[in-house]
Amino acid sequence: MRKNSIKNTRVNMEVQRELSSILRDGIKDPRVAPMTSVVAVEVAPDLKTCKAYISVLGDEKAQQDTVVGLQSAEGYIRRELAHRLNMRNTPEVKFVLDQSIEYGVSMSKKIDEVTKDIK
Repeated sequence: MRKNSIKNTRVNMEVQRELSSILRDGIKDPRVAPMTSVVAVEVAPDLKTCKAYISVLGDEKAQQDTVVGLQSAEGYIRRELAHRLNMRNTPEVKFVLDQSIEYGVSMSKKIDEVTKDIK
């Protein structure tokens, strides 16, 4: 299976949807911030591993606490994925903090500052 195949895209979307649901409803760890969302998912072509890019609304400490909380709940999350998805192999999930939204906001602020000085 190629990385950009239709099947892999469909698997990525399905895993992302189920991970979002698990994070929203199933994780009771107080370290996990309530405003945590799954931005993107990349499942390896062999379906053994998965990178889940998450976005956390909050300061840097809340982001790091959320990643630690999710890493401690990996077993529960993988078991829930196995129950919800009909896949031959349930991927091992690795959570990666996605900074793209914060980067976009900071770049937008910088552009506004520069254009304000020109006017």
